[in-house]
Amino acid sequence: MKAEPLFHKRIDYDDGGIVEMVLWRVPLPVSPSTHGLKYSLFYGRPGVREVGYDNKRGKGDHRHFQGVERPYAFRTVEKLMADFWSDVRRLREIK
Repeated sequence: MKAEPLFHKRIDYDDGGIVEMVLWRVPLPVSPSTHGLKYSLFYGRPGVREVGYDNKRGKGDHRHFQGVERPYAFRTVEKLMADFWSDVRRLREIK
């Protein structure tokens, strides 16, 4: 079984901001994550990531926020999306 795409959406804002969200179901967890999802959530501008949530082999679930990377405690897709959009809204309100 290969990775199965579940969701992909891109939003281009008039001010140059970009949101791109991709979610896949994977046959085996992306170690050290323990769930069966692979995801990449991005907010920023071309060449600049301001917010990112993703999981990659060797790192597991983690969050990028204005240049700082920290582990992220993945619970559900709904919580992941809520946390991501909360960060995006926070930065977009500042601008």
